[in-house]
Amino acid sequence: MNLPVAPPAFDATTGPQPRQRADLGPDIGAGCGLVFLELTALVVVFGLWFLSGFNLDAAKTVHTDSLWGYLAAAGGIGVLAVVATAIAARAGAVVTVVSQAVMAALICVVVFGGATAQSHQDRLCRDIPSAAGCND
Repeated sequence: MNLPVAPPAFDATTGPQPRQRADLGPDIGAGCGLVFLELTALVVVFGLWFLSGFNLDAAKTVHTDSLWGYLAAAGGIGVLAVVATAIAARAGAVVTVVSQAVMAALICVVVFGGATAQSHQDRLCRDIPSAAGCND
């Protein structure tokens, strides 16, 4: 005769417990939603930088703003991606962790590439003030 087995009333084992994972549907939704919001924020930040050097008056010479402020804003978005990665890892949302880690790496590459380009431009304008792209 097979009798039903009741679960233990109290489990005092201290070994590793099975990891709890987040449901896959909300995990995918959160990951995709965060990536969409971050990409939108990056498009707005760098779109504003592009528009700073845009003017329809042909007689006026316009130079774009320095990238440093815009790179700081993009870096802030990257910090938010790292925080979202940590929160998702704590919740066991694997898809969100991967998507946010990829976004953080992408933003890191963009920020360091932009900093290198702006640093080169600043050095060029310091050495040769009449170079193309330098403010008069």
